[in-house]
Amino acid sequence: MSSGKIVQIIGAVIDVEFPRDQIPKVYDALKLDDVDLTLEVQQQLNRMGSMMPVIFITGHGDVPMAVQAMKEGAFEFIQKPFRDQDLLDRINHALKQDAENRSTVARRAEVQHRLETLTPRERQVMEMVVDGAANKVIAIDLNLSERTVEIHRAKVMEKMGARSVAHLVKLQLTLTDNAQP
Repeated sequence: MSSGKIVQIIGAVIDVEFPRDQIPKVYDALKLDDVDLTLEVQQQLNRMGSMMPVIFITGHGDVPMAVQAMKEGAFEFIQKPFRDQDLLDRINHALKQDAENRSTVARRAEVQHRLETLTPRERQVMEMVVDGAANKVIAIDLNLSERTVEIHRAKVMEKMGARSVAHLVKLQLTLTDNAQP
């Protein structure tokens, strides 16, 4: 493997390359004294806040184990035997989903950082603009002049990097979207 890219696989050898900071893991399901180590690994990754896709591979899994793994956030649960191409396809799908998740998290962090640059008054104005209030209504509600509201609104748009009110609403939705990355 070249260009500073590596694969970390436990229990399987796969010829796949990806950036070092985005290393997914494929854990081979292990049973030791009736303790499912794979689920423990998944739970530990969850506690660490890991977004890394985990693919469980087992030769002795059962439905409850698969259900538990998926509830814990496993990306896939594969029963042995399997075709190599099926595993590669699932790994590629996991990598694609992981890239999308990382992009979403990065975008949220970027928008949150921009939001933190706003003054408390600018945040008030932004909330009202996003709610659809006109400058005149905002001015009355906040006991400001309409010109002051226009200035705050312009600063909000500039600091948030919004090209339009619709774009500002979209940025706000980025922060309030409850969907998991």
